[in-house]
Amino acid sequence: IVKPGEKIPLDGVIIEGTTMLDTKALTGESVPVEVKKDDEVLSGSINESGKILVRVSKEYGESTVSKILDLVENASSKKSKSENFITKFAKYYTPTVVIIAVILAIVPPFIFKETSFTEWFYRALSFLVVSCPCALVISIPLSFFGGIGGASKMGILIKGSNYLEALASTEIAVFDKTGTLTKGVFEVQKIETNNIDKDELLEIAAYAENYSNHPIAKSIKTAYKKEIDTNRIKNIKEISGHGISVTIDDKNVLIGNEKLMEENKIQYTKSEDIGTILYIAVNKEYKGLIIISDEIKEDSLGLVKNLKNLGVKKTVMLTGDKKTVGEDVGEKLRLDEVYTELLPDGKVEKVKKLMQEKTEKGKLVFVGDGINDSPVLAMSDIGIAMGALGSDAAIEAADVVIMTDEPSKIGDAISLSRKTMKIVKENIVFAIAIKILFLVLTAIGLSTMWEAVFADVGVSIIAIINALRMLKVKKLKILT
Repeated sequence: IVKPGEKIPLDGVIIEGTTMLDTKALTGESVPVEVKKDDEVLSGSINESGKILVRVSKEYGESTVSKILDLVENASSKKSKSENFITKFAKYYTPTVVIIAVILAIVPPFIFKETSFTEWFYRALSFLVVSCPCALVISIPLSFFGGIGGASKMGILIKGSNYLEALASTEIAVFDKTGTLTKGVFEVQKIETNNIDKDELLEIAAYAENYSNHPIAKSIKTAYKKEIDTNRIKNIKEISGHGISVTIDDKNVLIGNEKLMEENKIQYTKSEDIGTILYIAVNKEYKGLIIISDEIKEDSLGLVKNLKNLGVKKTVMLTGDKKTVGEDVGEKLRLDEVYTELLPDGKVEKVKKLMQEKTEKGKLVFVGDGINDSPVLAMSDIGIAMGALGSDAAIEAADVVIMTDEPSKIGDAISLSRKTMKIVKENIVFAIAIKILFLVLTAIGLSTMWEAVFADVGVSIIAIINALRMLKVKKLKILT
């Protein structure tokens, strides 16, 4: 038995009852799905309205939620991480300079008889002071820490310097729809009337939907904003799969989908708009319609333009939502490709194909927020989760978490990553160039211990000051 508000624990088939299921976390479909007897239901779906009796069809190990967790674990094990430059460099650099210093102290006194052992020993010590890799060892990790700290000030949590480094090479950006590019909240988008005032039509709809717990009913009541006098409402009858029949002030009101209008032989104007459409008739006369849909985040509108300006070659949206809804969002946001009606394993397959399209050094970023996104977040080069509304599984699987749920922060993260890498390269080139110069000068006797101290401590301080620039970060302007 699964009661209203409970999650379906295992995959199964309904043997009794009808209800509306919230499958947003699994499929990304924003509109709740109506299910009845003999319909299959997936584990992880939330029962929104009626009590249902479900016969389990799969064991836990074979259930949808279990498969998603398995995909996450397998994807995580395949992920490669960039090796740290300093570790590689130190492996060869440290023994090399120590050997050169020993040779510098011992060999020249035997070759150049006119110079003393003390003079060459002094040069060897100066050589060791100059060669100390403090500037690299301190300033480069500090640049990454500065980058991670600067990102956190903007509400972007990056789980490691390797992910910050990888973001700079982003070539393909892939997005989930519901809760990522859209708000994941239903709102009344449009009201069309036929011989009636808009406010009056909205009032009739709010009264008709007063006793319903459906998200669509809630959005109508939110739009109405006034108190509802329940004494005006009588004879409520919910017609499964069609809508509601109700008496308001002795007027018979029908509110629901096309099937309801056709079954009651009401002449109505069919809408081609995208979203959930409620047709309303009073005393068998068509009075208008209300369109309810998930709204695109204002912050999403300039996202693609910002990413293109940053050199991202392709933007893609993957969603479990219907084709018409997904394509409408893709068109409004000017995305390069849109794939709809995908289950979690379908998203994984699409991302695998997209991974083959990028160059060897390029990276694929996936942005999502639901349980269904966690396998893709784990298998992509960089997974970005929406942290404020995102599921725990998505946040756990992601490499970067955006705490404010603003998609524009993706552009900020890439921009900040590139600034970090620029500072890291500046520090590497500056420190190595100064080191080589003073190592040569020290070896031939043109540099003293004071110059050696500057080449070590002075260069370190300059590199650290340069790295601290990462703490001053600016948010990108949202382009439209």
